[in-house]
Parts: sequence; C-alpha cells; structure tokens
Amino acid sequence: MGIKIDDLTMEETVHRIAKAIKEKKIFRVVTANPEIIYTATRDKDLRDLINRADLVTADGFGVIWAAGFLGTPLRERVTGIDLVQALFPLAGERKWRLFFVGAQPGVAEKAAGQIERDYPGLVWQAEHGYFRAEDEGRVKEKIRLFNPDLLLAGLGAPRQEYWLAENPDLAGAVIGVGGSFDVLAGDVRRAPRWIRRLKLEWLYRLGQDPRRWRRQAVLPLFLLKVLKFKFRPV
Repeated sequence: MGIKIDDLTMEETVHRIAKAIKEKKIFRVVTANPEIIYTATRDKDLRDLINRADLVTADGFGVIWAAGFLGTPLRERVTGIDLVQALFPLAGERKWRLFFVGAQPGVAEKAAGQIERDYPGLVWQAEHGYFRAEDEGRVKEKIRLFNPDLLLAGLGAPRQEYWLAENPDLAGAVIGVGGSFDVLAGDVRRAPRWIRRLKLEWLYRLGQDPRRWRRQAVLPLFLLKVLKFKFRPV
C-alpha cells in the first residue's frame, strides 16, 4: 500500500535505537498504527515522511494482520508504549538524557517522574504539548539546550510525525509515542495482558474513553482499504 514497515522484533528495534544514540546519529522512529497508515494512503506528504524515517514499527495487531494478508508478513508488533518501556532500562543504565514533550500540562512531568523512580540513572526534562504557536520557538530552544539523547513526542498523530520531521536538529533519536504519557503517568490504565493477547486492546480503550469512537471508526476503513488493495485489478 506504499508504506514502509521494518520487519524487526522488539529486541532488534531497541538495539537499532541504542546503537544510533551511542553513535550520536540523528535517528527518527515512526510507530505506525492503522490510523496513521490509513491517513498516509490518502496523504502523499505524510506517506513520504513516514517512508523517509530511519525506522518504522508495526504499532498494532491490525498492521500485523494487514502485512500478512498482503503477503509481506512481519514478525512482531512493536507499539510505541512497549518500545519506550523496553528502552527505559537502557536509559537508566547508560544515563541517557530524555526529553518528554506532549500531553496536557503536568502529564509529561508526572510520567517522567514515575520512570525516574524505576530507573534513577536517567536525566530528563519535560514540556506539555498544548503550547501555542508563539511559544513553539521557546519549546524548541528548551529542547536544544537540554541536548537530549532521546526525544519522546506525545503530540498525537500525525502532528508529532510532521513536527519531528520538520525539526531534525532537536535531538539524536526521536520517537512519536502518541498517548503513551497518559499511560506512563498512571492517568490511563492499559488493557490487561489477556485482553491484549485477544487483540482487543482497542475495545478496552474505547470503553475507558467513549470519545475515542471517532478514531476507532478508522479501523473498518483501514480494513476496507486493505481488502481493496488486495483484490485490485492487476
């Protein structure tokens, strides 16, 4: 469907990011879920932006299913929330500098504080994602002065993808993580493992926040898009 997804396990993904940080390389990661992929099939600029990323992970069982159905199977789902949680032990051990930008005021700080308690070696700063256009320069300068090894942007898709691609000088490695800060802060409870194993995390999240129905409505459109692509005339 024109979208690049890297066929990597979680372990391989963490290794690639850690290697880039160690080598002081600019490294942009996109965690691609069905919603952003569907949007990208209708938005060439977004599609090109994703395909230029250094690493694109399969964020969601829908992506794993679609890849297999279309004849390009992927080995493992690598979601934004799981990826950052896999990176935090390394961040503490290697004393990485992490910057959290996104979510409502206070949430990013709360999330970072929770993580620091578990991994006290890391150094962090945070900024909420509700800054106005006139404040954007200040936010960018704050990030540059901090000089993070890893920048986590929870600005929502596709805003975070455009923002990170348009500002490549903010940090070494950067990852768009959507609503992960709310989960890391403990403000939103993640689905239990048995629900995730049943591939029903999307339904659990909808039950927690019925306002998400507009976003979840993209899922059947994504399914239809995959079916149309599979059975398109040659």
